[in-house]
Amino acid sequence: MSARVHRTPGGAVLEPNGCVRFRLWAPAAEKVGLLLNERAMPLPMTLKPGGWHELVTNAEPGSRYQFVMADGARVPDPVSRFQPHDIHGPSEVIDAASYRWSTNWTGRHWSEIVLYELHIGAFTKDGTFQAAMGKLGHLAALGVTAIEIMPVADFPGRRNWGYDGALLYAPDSSYGRPEDFKALIEAAHACGIAVLLDVVYNHFGPEGNYLPLYAPEFFNRRRTTPWGDAINYDGAGSEAVREFVIHNALYWLEEFYLDGLRFDATHAIIDESARHVLDEIAERARAFTDRPIHLLLENEENETRRIAPEACAPPHFTAQWNDDLHHVLHVAATRERSGYYADYQGRTDLLAAALAEGFAYQGEIMPYRGAPRGEPSAFLPPSAFVAFIQNHDQIGNRAFGERLGMIAPAHVMRALSAVYLLLPQIPMMFMGEEWGAQQPFPFFCDFEGDLADAVRKGRREEFARFPEFADPKQRERIPDPLAEATFESAKLDWSRMDQAHCERYRALISVRKREITPRLNQITRGGQSVIHGESAVEVRWSAGANETLTLAANLSERRIAFPPSRGRSLWSEGYCEPALGPWSVRWSVETQQ
Repeated sequence: MSARVHRTPGGAVLEPNGCVRFRLWAPAAEKVGLLLNERAMPLPMTLKPGGWHELVTNAEPGSRYQFVMADGARVPDPVSRFQPHDIHGPSEVIDAASYRWSTNWTGRHWSEIVLYELHIGAFTKDGTFQAAMGKLGHLAALGVTAIEIMPVADFPGRRNWGYDGALLYAPDSSYGRPEDFKALIEAAHACGIAVLLDVVYNHFGPEGNYLPLYAPEFFNRRRTTPWGDAINYDGAGSEAVREFVIHNALYWLEEFYLDGLRFDATHAIIDESARHVLDEIAERARAFTDRPIHLLLENEENETRRIAPEACAPPHFTAQWNDDLHHVLHVAATRERSGYYADYQGRTDLLAAALAEGFAYQGEIMPYRGAPRGEPSAFLPPSAFVAFIQNHDQIGNRAFGERLGMIAPAHVMRALSAVYLLLPQIPMMFMGEEWGAQQPFPFFCDFEGDLADAVRKGRREEFARFPEFADPKQRERIPDPLAEATFESAKLDWSRMDQAHCERYRALISVRKREITPRLNQITRGGQSVIHGESAVEVRWSAGANETLTLAANLSERRIAFPPSRGRSLWSEGYCEPALGPWSVRWSVETQQ
C-alpha cells in the first residue's frame, strides 16, 4: 500500500515534523492572517518575496482555516483540498498521505480506450462518488475502458455542470470527500477502467472567486473570454498564475492517480508567451510518470499542432474532441439547420472528410463564423480524434436538453452507433446512451440572488434568435436552470435500462476490441473517401502493408448503389447487397495477398 501526495506551491501542506505550512499568493495584500479553527484572533503570516504570505504552525488534519485580509475579509484557500461547507466557507487541512492506495495501476494504452462521459451528480440517484462506484461493473461489462468525468472542482451550491468551478483543487463536497473520489478511481482501476477528469483553465466561475481581492494579477482585464476576464498566462505576475494551473493538473494526475485530463475550451486560453501554458502542462505531466497519461483537448479552432505525432515538438496532446464528426452525423440524422448546423446541411463532402480525416473544415471559410476554420488533418492518425454522437454540450446546450435518441428514429441511431463505435477514431459515449436513455440532460446550476436571475434570463435570451423561440411564450417553456426539478430530470433512471439496447452496444464494442483496436497502431493517417450519393460515403484506411479497413455508410432515406464488399465482414447494419438500403452501414477488412 502506498501514499500519493503532490506538493503544491501554495495551500496547506503537511510537513514531516507534523506542522502545516500555510501559503497564499496575495501580491496586493500587505498583511494576511490565518484564522485557524475559528480562533478569536488570526495568526499573522510572514510576507515573503514574490507576494507570498507564509506561516508554519501546529495544525491537525481536519483543521478548518481561512485567510483574513487587512479589512477583515475572510477568504477560502484557492488551493483548498476540500471545502466542507461550500465555496464561501473555511477550507479543511487534508492529509493526502493518509489515503493508502492498494493497487499498482499501470494504466491503459490509448488504442484500448473506449470512453464514457459522465456527470457525478446525475449519473446515479444519490449523485456521489460512492454511488458511482456501484455502476462500475456495468461499465466494465459493457466494454468501457475509460470514464471521462465532468469537472468536480468546487462550485457554488449543490448542483452544477462543473464549468463554474471557483476552487480548482477541491472536489465538490456535494459529491463526497477527496477520499471518496480516490476510492472511486481506485475501484475503477480494479475493474480495468482508466479515469480522466475534465478541467477548466480558461475562466473561473462567477461566484466564489476571491482571487481579484488579493491577487488581481491573476487576470488580464485587457482580454476577455465569453465568461469574463481572461486568466493572465503571459503578463506581469503570470509566473505564479502558470504554476497554479500547472500544479493543479499535476495534482489531479499524481495525488488522485488519474489517467488523464480533458481541457475545456482551450481556444479561450490566451497565452502569447514563448511557451504556451498548455505545452508546459503537457511536458510536465508526461515527465513525472512512465504510465500512459492521456491529455485531451476541446478546441473550437481545430488546430492540429498539439495533436501531431510524437516526433513533433512541443510534446503533443493525445487527442481532440471531434465536434465536426458530431455535427455531420447529427445533421444527417435530424436535418436540423439552426445555427452552425446550417454549414453542414447537404455537405456530404464534409461528412466524408470528418469520417476519413478527422476535421470537416480544414481551413475553408465556415459561413456561420464568417472566417476560416481548422487546419489540414489527413496526415494525423485517426486515434488523434475522439468521436461521439452525443456529449454534455451537444445535449445540454439545446433548449430542452434532448438526447439525440429523443429526436432521431431508432434505426437512425443504430446506424450512427455502428459508424462511430467502430471508427478508428476513439469512441466516447455519453452516460445512458448505451441503453438509449429517453430523458433530457438540461443545463442546471444553483446560484442565488441577482446572479441566479441573470443566468435564468440569459439562458432564455440565448435562444431568442432561433425562429422556434421568437415567441416569448415559447421561451418560457425552457426549463429553469436554477430549479431543482431541472437537475432531477437529468439524473439517470437505471430502472429503465433497455437490456437489448445495451447488448447491441456491448456487441459493437466487442467487435471493436477484436478487430479495430489491434489495427489502430497500423492506421497511421487518415483514410481515402469516395462519395456515392448524398450522405452516402465509402472510406478506406490502410492498416499496415496488406490490410484495408473499409466503411460503407448510407446515411440517407434512399437505396444507393455501392461497390460490393471485397473483404471479410466485421459488422453490417440494415444493408442489402449489392446496394445499401436506407441507413445502412457495412464494415469490412480486406487482406491483400
